[in-house]
Formats: sequence, structure tokens, C-alpha cells
Amino acid sequence: MTHKKTLAISLLSLTALLAACNEQPTKTASPATKTEADPFEQVVADYRTYAITELDQFTEKTEAFTTAVKDGDLEQAKALYAPARMHYERAEPIAEVFGDLDPKIDAREGDVKASEWGGYHRIEQGLFEKGTTKGYEAYADQLMKDVHLLRAKVETVEVTPELLVTGATDLLNEVSTSKVTGEEDRYSHTDLYDFAANVQGAEKIYQLLNPSLTKQDEALSEEIAARFKDVNALLEAKKKGDGYVLYTELSKADVKQLSQAINELAEPLSKMGIVLEG
Repeated sequence: MTHKKTLAISLLSLTALLAACNEQPTKTASPATKTEADPFEQVVADYRTYAITELDQFTEKTEAFTTAVKDGDLEQAKALYAPARMHYERAEPIAEVFGDLDPKIDAREGDVKASEWGGYHRIEQGLFEKGTTKGYEAYADQLMKDVHLLRAKVETVEVTPELLVTGATDLLNEVSTSKVTGEEDRYSHTDLYDFAANVQGAEKIYQLLNPSLTKQDEALSEEIAARFKDVNALLEAKKKGDGYVLYTELSKADVKQLSQAINELAEPLSKMGIVLEG
């Protein structure tokens, strides 16, 4: 208590003094209550920063990719295709919130009506199957517009702990149920870039939630960490320079081993929702 407050007390009645004292706990209790009510506030903020950074990179790399397409630089466009998409794959839990834009950017042939099919995979077909950029300039322009719109809209998305938990599991399930067949990048066969990016996106979510998970179930946390290590080792073995070997270079045994490892990771990861119950 300061000297000024000591002097002031002599002028207060006993009732006023008691009232002033009773206000102290109320003022100090508010911050604690707020912290207890929203323990994942920092986790959500950190993930939001991570996802937006990835989408910033995606926008920048898509700019370079679409420029190469419009300039008729076939080899440059082919080289930029897979690395650019990795940023999108890492941030899919947020990107897929915008159901109208995701198909425009990432739909595969057959996912939408033929007349509506555009985006990365439409251009992929031209580059890798048909060996040309000619006729794909308009698709490149539209892709760039859609990516810019996605980047603008992501500022409004509400990120929740539930979105993170389900998003991490969905990233891996998508790999093990559909991408493992090689249907994602069916013309370029750069599927391992997508695999790696999905795993990295899921691992980032795990890392952010892990302090809370460890408090709830340390054994589960350690199991997930071990499974991530297994999957990452398999992917690392298929590295080629800064990228990965073509999916067509994998043997049936390779595909089975990778699929099994991802399934063994997805199973304990799906239990990570325990952190929200604690």
C-alpha cells in the first residue's frame, strides 16, 4: 500500500474501507477466469499464423506457376507444379472451409462437371499428359483469381480447437483412403509431395496441441510422436533432391508400407480430441 493510500484511509469510514477491500479479489479474479475459459487461445492463434503463412507462400508460388503457363514455359511450369501445391496441402483444414473455392482450385477430373473443371489439376493434365501450355492460359488466369480470393477470405475464417483435431485426422485419412491410389496427381505422378505436405500439416497441429495432450495422456502423445517418426522416415527414403521420386517409381510393397504406416498414425491421432475433454 502506498503512502498516499495510507493517508486516505484515515478519511474513510469503516464501511467504505471494507467495501474497498472487498473489491480487490473481484479485480484480480477476472484474468484467471478468462484464461481458464479459453486454454487453447494461443494454440488457435499459432495455427492461424501457420496456415496463413502457408497460404501466403501458396499465393506467391501460384503466381510464378501461372506466369510460366501463360509465358509458354512448359518445363518451368512442370517444375513449379508440385512444390507450389504443397503449401495448399499443408493448410487444407482451413482451405477446405471454403467449399466453393476448394473445387475450383483443387478438383480432379470427375470431381466436378467437365464444363466446370479448372484449377491446378486441369492445368496438370495439359502440362504432363498433353505436353503443352497452349490453351491453358485462361485456366491459369482463373486459378490465380481463385487463389487470391481464397487468401482474402481466409482472414475471416474461425479457427477452433475442434477444427484442428478433425483437420489433422482428415489430412491423413485423405492420404490413406484416396491419395494412396495415385489418383490425386494422376498426370504428373507427384503424389509424394502431397503425402509429405499432408503429414507435415497434421504434425504441426499435433505439435501445437501436444502440451495439453501430454497432460491428459502422455502415452498417447508418445505413440503419436513415434508414428510420425515412422512415416517421416519412409517419406525421407523417397526424397530426390529437394523433392520426391515419382509415384510410379514406387513398388507395390512401398505403397503398402506407406499406407500401413499412415493408417497406424491416423488411428492414435484420431484420439487426440481427448485434449478438448480435459
